[in-house]
Amino acid sequence: MKSLGVIGGLGPMATAYFLELTVKMTDASRDQDHLDVTILDRPAIPDRTACILGKSGESPVPMMAEAARTLEALGTSCIAVPCITSHYFFGELQKAVSIPFIHLVKETAAHLKENGVSSAGILATSGTVSTRLFQQALEAEGISWAVPDKDGQEKVMHLIYENVKAGLPPELPLFEEVCAGLRQKGAECMILGCTELSLIKRDFPVGAGVLDALEVLAKRSVEFCEKPLRPAYRSLITR
Repeated sequence: MKSLGVIGGLGPMATAYFLELTVKMTDASRDQDHLDVTILDRPAIPDRTACILGKSGESPVPMMAEAARTLEALGTSCIAVPCITSHYFFGELQKAVSIPFIHLVKETAAHLKENGVSSAGILATSGTVSTRLFQQALEAEGISWAVPDKDGQEKVMHLIYENVKAGLPPELPLFEEVCAGLRQKGAECMILGCTELSLIKRDFPVGAGVLDALEVLAKRSVEFCEKPLRPAYRSLITR
């Protein structure tokens, strides 16, 4: 039986929601049908965006690599990280272990391709946007992309850091303004490219044409561990 390892705590609520998603997505009729999961919750891992943007000299890699090695030693078959910005360090982290990491950015682009999307808007941290993680993955699938302008990106960061990470309700008009701006640029589907934004979709209506990257990670985790997926989760784009 394949088991899932999770490096969590980046942030803590997103990790809890990710586990909830894997439970909901598994077509199980009893406890024993669900995923075997080992979670290492490590909220002390240094901020990924601050490191990428040069605002902090603390790299998240040493603590994340140590967690990955621990998960491998515990016998997990693969590793999921419910933090999108951390995928900037994917290469370094994958070298730390012999078991695979599930690359949710590439999996998100592949899901859009499978569902016939030709243009996507990217809502993510400034760190993720600056590293072109999603841009490169989308281009590899032949999908065009759009990102918010400077004002729009500031609104996204406010939603992530001043609202969700701070435990406050999201200011939905800001979210709606950013999405409208991206649709004006031709985006057919919005990518929620930060796990804090996933929590907005969890609790509030976000309309049609939205794909939550955290849901993609949960779906692929279920599939990788060879558990049956509930049919309702085969396509994750809102309608």
